[in-house]
Amino acid sequence: MCVMVVGLLVLGYNLKAQTTPPTGEDNLRSKALKVFIDCRYCDMDYIREQIPYVNYVRDVRVAELYILVTSQSTGSGGHEYSIFFQGLKRFKGMNDTLIYASSPDETRDRIREGRTNMMKMGIMRYVARTPLASEVKITPAEGLKKQEVKDKWNYWVFELQTEPQFDSEQSIKEISWDNSASAYKVTPDWKLEFEFNQSIDSRKYIYQDTTYLRYRSYWSYDNLMVKSLTDHWSAGVIDNVSSSSYRNIQVGFNIVPSVEYDIFPYSESTRRQLRILYGIGYQFMQYHDTTIYNKMQENLFQQQLRVAFRVQQKWGYVNVSMLASAYMHDVSKNRLSLAGALRIRIFKGFSLRLYGSVARINDQLSLVKGELNEEELLLRIRELATSYRAEGKIGIVYTFGSIYNNVVNPRFGN
Repeated sequence: MCVMVVGLLVLGYNLKAQTTPPTGEDNLRSKALKVFIDCRYCDMDYIREQIPYVNYVRDVRVAELYILVTSQSTGSGGHEYSIFFQGLKRFKGMNDTLIYASSPDETRDRIREGRTNMMKMGIMRYVARTPLASEVKITPAEGLKKQEVKDKWNYWVFELQTEPQFDSEQSIKEISWDNSASAYKVTPDWKLEFEFNQSIDSRKYIYQDTTYLRYRSYWSYDNLMVKSLTDHWSAGVIDNVSSSSYRNIQVGFNIVPSVEYDIFPYSESTRRQLRILYGIGYQFMQYHDTTIYNKMQENLFQQQLRVAFRVQQKWGYVNVSMLASAYMHDVSKNRLSLAGALRIRIFKGFSLRLYGSVARINDQLSLVKGELNEEELLLRIRELATSYRAEGKIGIVYTFGSIYNNVVNPRFGN
């Protein structure tokens, strides 16, 4: 009975609220700028708290301002966030782009604050043309001083990382250890990356009084040197030295001089890219065991073609990449792979998300000769022969109801 009474009181209050004439504040809010924010990693609750003088809508078709936030890694190890403002309806033709760059040692909170402050600046030119402009106050930060930036590291960034890990149960014990070291320098003219990675994985399984052991080790040293030639062309060299017990490679060396052309200017890379890369390289392979082609070592030449397409607009985004490679001594030893991700806003509140990848594989030259034993098959100690690899997923999202979602309420979690 008490529950019913409380329910009737709440219902009566809601009906009264719905029939109450809007106040002056409500009329002012109804005239606020309608904003749609397209950002996969933004904290929307924080943005609503910091920018309360606009209406946030869920459907881009009713928005007056579309904001797209994209991200790219910077040479320092941080990220550059490009914030695109596109005016719609009464603001059509009022477009702008602002950039916020974060440093690698900044916390998520600091990045969130800096990105939102940049968003505030871009929104103001639109808010200034609404009745809520009188409710906004702009104040400069205190203690601002003009300083000349001096980089004692000359744009070089270094990173060291180690990650030991263990997992133990009665029948399973696992120890793994990943290490890495990198140095990189990124300027408008040059991109230099040097990276070392090492991985050790040891597992012991006990099943029906039988003990199975698996040990994998891997290390690689990778270099990338790229020279910017024009706003569309670049040239560089990719090389690496590696070892892998899983792939039967004792020592492998690979160097691939390459050229790349972007149909669109590199300056537009955060919104659209169509990059085409071609390279011809040399490989030397020293194997642990004799391969299925009766080789313990060999010298190889390989060519590869890479195509990457990316576009992000208010209708959604699409990312597609393709890799084709073949050995020069026998072009039947080749690989072709295709991967893609797609998100489309089909109609109000309905979005479709797709991801998939497929590869045709015919270049496993390092496969071990002979049959694999039961332990190697079950524990995946050795690489297995395959002619293809495929994966995919699909997602459908549909939301409906009020197009306004300005309220923030963190109680009991979001």
